Amino acid sequence: MKRMMNRALLALSLLISLISCKKDDGVTYIPPRDRGEEAPVSVGIIEEFLQTHFYNYEDFQNPPIGFDYKIKFDTIAGANADKTPLMEQVSSKIVPDRVDEGVTYKLYFLNAVEGGGDKPKFPDVTTLIYEGRYLNTEFPGSAYTKLFDSAATPVSFDLTAVVNGFQDGMIECRTSPFPAIEGSDGSFTFTDYGVGAVFIPSGLGYYVSPPNGSAIPFYAQLIFTYQLYASRQGDQDGDGIPTIFEDLNNNKLEEDDDTDEDGLPNYFDADDDNDGRPTSEEIISRQYILEAGDPEPTLLANEFEINRSYNEETQQTTINTVEYTDEDQDGIPDHLDEDS
Repeated sequence: MKRMMNRALLALSLLISLISCKKDDGVTYIPPRDRGEEAPVSVGIIEEFLQTHFYNYEDFQNPPIGFDYKIKFDTIAGANADKTPLMEQVSSKIVPDRVDEGVTYKLYFLNAVEGGGDKPKFPDVTTLIYEGRYLNTEFPGSAYTKLFDSAATPVSFDLTAVVNGFQDGMIECRTSPFPAIEGSDGSFTFTDYGVGAVFIPSGLGYYVSPPNGSAIPFYAQLIFTYQLYASRQGDQDGDGIPTIFEDLNNNKLEEDDDTDEDGLPNYFDADDDNDGRPTSEEIISRQYILEAGDPEPTLLANEFEINRSYNEETQQTTINTVEYTDEDQDGIPDHLDEDS
């Protein structure tokens, strides 16, 4: 479930693979396939699966007693020949490859239950249960799924630290609008949450870097099914600026914003401009607590709301903001200005 690796490590891995195609001490080095050529092949494999398989949509339409709201797949054949194929029930969007600029994928996702809450943002931390499978296409004309990872009790995932396709799919689902209900046994129950699946081409999955010890083959297409319960705003480097606000080019990708060009993207860099002063010391964080009926606070010119929450018990709204200071008044915020 970890993101396959950062760009530097991936480049090193590819370099090692490309060093030689000869046998040396019994080892054969095979260069990875071209990502641009592999992209349509991987999407085609997924589309074939979607055309020939269905999910238990009838259970979702008329939930039986005790239904667990888990998505299950089966082949359209025999007694199931009249089932509606997944291809007619999924949505899709075009997403970029994170390694080769210009390579894109058609990513398919399924929202079996919409959910009543908000959609997570791309750098949020989500709480969910899930199952991860890969498509096994070892035998010609066949494609079946094999489970490689799962969580039956709620776990939390930082969406910047998982495979890109999972991140791209998760932001299309909705959370529960209600807080978790704790049972007498310490367990938690969620209601009105989103249930979905995402079908991930290899280039948005593990490609040639599957997790150590896993049985996932190279170039495997992945399928994740999930029940999405909650999400919270991510500030991966703890600098006081949520990662969503460190997406300076507004392309909804966290990896390609690196102000000081030190190889650490801003969302993972506690000193964005490399001036020796931590970003957290070059901004001003504020909090406003509003009682019922209070007017909205008037923010300064360079002050921005980063999040708010409402406490039903106290009927108070808490608003958190950050001010981008500019000591030398050159129009560049101090945390992005190396000579400030």
